[in-house]
Amino acid sequence: MGDRHRASGGPGPGPAALRVSRGLVIPVEELSWRFTPSGGPGGQHANKASTRAEVTFAVDSSPSLGPRQRARLLERLGPTVRAAASQERSQARNRELALRRLADRLAAALRVEPPRRPTQPTAASRARRLEDKRRRSARKRERSGRPEED
Repeated sequence: MGDRHRASGGPGPGPAALRVSRGLVIPVEELSWRFTPSGGPGGQHANKASTRAEVTFAVDSSPSLGPRQRARLLERLGPTVRAAASQERSQARNRELALRRLADRLAAALRVEPPRRPTQPTAASRARRLEDKRRRSARKRERSGRPEED
């Protein structure tokens, strides 16, 4: 798991907080976990071990979010956000993957796209437009059967 998703400090093997962006760090106490068997091939290990990790974050009740962040996340992702991982045989590795996916989803939803500034048409596009108008005009003139006027 990279530095961008892990805050420093805190006892234990897991992160003390989930770093989503510079402006948002979510304490692990706000995340809820669920572990289930992964399924698929793997014999007895896959049938007995609960290695699939699913993390849930409640957007609507989180004290870590500012009003703008909360409004943007509610609009784009809804009141709860979930991320799951079951690719690895290890529950710890699946926990890391699920945390990274959750952080990536939240960061993508919080990203603000800059507004598009309208630009002037290029000289080439203006020339193409005028040339197309001339062609269309000439075609219609030919259809009318009247002689050309210059």
